[in-house]
Amino acid sequence: MITREYVTLFLVGSCLLLECSSQIPLKAQLQSRIKSAMMSARGDTGNKSVKSSIGEVTSLEHSTRLRRHGRLRAHRIKRGWVWNQFFVLEEYMGSEPQYVGKLHTDMDHGDNAVKYTLSGEGAGSIFTIDQITGDIHALVGLDRSEKSYYTLKAQAVDIDTGLPLEPESEFIIKVQDINDNEPRFPYGPYCASVPEMSPTGTYVTQVTATDADDPTYGNSARIVYSILHGQPYFSVDPKTGVIRTALANMDREVKEEYQILLQAKDMGGQLGGLASTTTINITLSDVNDNPPRFAKSIFHLRVPESASVGSAVGRIRAHDLDAGSNAEVDYIIVPGDEGNMFDIICDGQSQEGVVILKKTLDYETKKSYTFKVEASNTQLDPRFLHMGPFKDSATVKVNVLDMEEPPVFTTHDYSMDVYEDTPPGTIIGSVTAHDLDASSSAVRYSLEWHTESDSYFDIDTVEGTISTNEYLDRETAVWHNITVVATKVNNPLLSAKVSVTVNVLDVNEFPPELAVPSDTFVCENSRAGQVIQTISAVDKDLPPVGQRFFFKSPKELRNRNFTVRDFGNNTAGIVTRHSGFQLQDVYILPVVVEDSGYPAQSSTSSLTIRVCSCEAGGSLLTCSAEAIFLPVGLSTGALMAIVLCVALLIALYMSQRRHKEKETLMTSKEDIRDNVIHYDDEGGGEADTHAFDMGTLRNTHSQRTNLIEGNAAMIREFIEHQLEESQQGYAAPPYDSLATYAYEGDGSVAGSLSSIEEPWVIDDSGDFSSLGDWGLPFKTLASILDRQPPTLSEKS
Repeated sequence: MITREYVTLFLVGSCLLLECSSQIPLKAQLQSRIKSAMMSARGDTGNKSVKSSIGEVTSLEHSTRLRRHGRLRAHRIKRGWVWNQFFVLEEYMGSEPQYVGKLHTDMDHGDNAVKYTLSGEGAGSIFTIDQITGDIHALVGLDRSEKSYYTLKAQAVDIDTGLPLEPESEFIIKVQDINDNEPRFPYGPYCASVPEMSPTGTYVTQVTATDADDPTYGNSARIVYSILHGQPYFSVDPKTGVIRTALANMDREVKEEYQILLQAKDMGGQLGGLASTTTINITLSDVNDNPPRFAKSIFHLRVPESASVGSAVGRIRAHDLDAGSNAEVDYIIVPGDEGNMFDIICDGQSQEGVVILKKTLDYETKKSYTFKVEASNTQLDPRFLHMGPFKDSATVKVNVLDMEEPPVFTTHDYSMDVYEDTPPGTIIGSVTAHDLDASSSAVRYSLEWHTESDSYFDIDTVEGTISTNEYLDRETAVWHNITVVATKVNNPLLSAKVSVTVNVLDVNEFPPELAVPSDTFVCENSRAGQVIQTISAVDKDLPPVGQRFFFKSPKELRNRNFTVRDFGNNTAGIVTRHSGFQLQDVYILPVVVEDSGYPAQSSTSSLTIRVCSCEAGGSLLTCSAEAIFLPVGLSTGALMAIVLCVALLIALYMSQRRHKEKETLMTSKEDIRDNVIHYDDEGGGEADTHAFDMGTLRNTHSQRTNLIEGNAAMIREFIEHQLEESQQGYAAPPYDSLATYAYEGDGSVAGSLSSIEEPWVIDDSGDFSSLGDWGLPFKTLASILDRQPPTLSEKS
């Protein structure tokens, strides 16, 4: 038993070893043939050889499968498909359809009992199958870049019954890549920049090429970069396409732009690979590595002397080889005396220095100016400061051009003084203008009239002397403003004007006068040294600042009762010289007022002083009889007029007493004595103040006898004389005289003296002889008035 079992085991093992030994060389042969077929496809040895190789591989595989399962074929129910993944070469150009592969099932015994069908992507249009043999062919050329594989389904059915022998199975036909696409630069040509003066290896840019071939199969899509043109300035990384500088300190000012021709080649750069090129334009960007420099050391500019302040004189420029903000330049004038006349600014567009005039030029004063200008960069790069100072300087010389200018007056304005009332034709001053140009033309003068007052003056056209044409009055105009025009003879269009102020000086032509009041009073109980009245003066002249009035008593008339004391400030006081005065006394005090003008003017005024009764505090109670008839403030002239009227009334009364024939009281309708008789019936005389208003008489005559001048003592003497003749004395009331006046009328030689009927005025010529025409009584009055008044002696 043991021997039989060992023999059985030995036989079985031998069979297994035999089978294994036969499969090993077969498997190796299969792999060798597959490899050989693939190499033939890559080497493009011909479609027929590829097809033959693939067929042989398929047949070998089929036979191997049959051998492997032949002994067990009778015992299996189902057998799977027999095939590998199919490949088809892209871009097949043969005349026959390209063989792809063969489908086979172990149910097919070669008796044409099995039919094969194909469905899926491209079935029937791109791919076709032999239903009996299972051979698959590609009808058209394929492009892997469009579609890299196709998915199809295979089915084996019984040719007679149509029943499937195998389940439907899915398989893939891959389009096998060939190197038919060269690398491409999708965004070329390229532009890049790098700063000038960059060190070696500075990154510039990176470019990338694309290849449509299969990057997973072979080297068709493996790209290598190289520079065909552009060395030795730049380099490229062959794998990444990164471009860097290969030369240090490239200067933009020497060469600014570079062009590189870059190549991309597939197959790893080997022979037979496809290649393409692109262009890269590289620009060196600017850095501030150059200072500004003047093209020359001295610049000559010219400017007319008539140029206005702020105008441009000229331009200078410092060139900077850099660009943009690195070329911006600042200009300054180096401080100096002659440079103060100018300023300089930078033109932002051209980077030129514009010289600006700061002050007015005058060719006759200075003909040229020289100064230094410095130019420097506004922005500095610290990396290049070691290259030296980034500034430069140059000299600028400005020549002033002579221009025709109007005459120039010696001063900007003139002021002249002239006294009023100066005779016409008097020279009051002169103006002078010169032509400062080289031609030195003569100058002619004229007056420019603005107002009528300009006609008061005249000017000598050659000498420029100004004289008066009319009398000037300071009280009318204190000053005159005239304009003098100076014109060049050789060019009348050029002229200049100057203002002349003429001040009219005051001439002391009016004497000062005593200001009101012109009369005052003194209390009968006044003490010595008491100021009874403060007086002041007025002057019609226009006094200058500091005008002064002086008050004093006349030297030839020394008054022992009163004196004048000058207080200063243009005021004075009337001061008593003793105490105690007689009531009803009247004093006349002459007062001399003198001004401080040249020549000095003075006047003498008389101040009337009455002695009055006063209260203890100095308030006025009553004054003399003369003062009773006068309102407060009535002047001496008014008093004299009233006294004269009274005297005339008395004279009329006395002449009527001697008249023997009396007319009836009422003789005609024109008789106006009714009012007088009515007044006589009222009676009362001086005490009766209601029947006859003396104020009416006083007011009427006070306005018409201001021109009558005389002495109060003379009137008093006349009144006393008339009273003595009437033998009535001072005590008798004068109502009889009023009655005599009442009976006067049409029969009087003098006619009516009533102010009611017609006004009358005594001639102010000083001749009173005409009063005698009125009758005998008026002759006596005329003789008194014509007499020269005697000199008053001081009343002791």
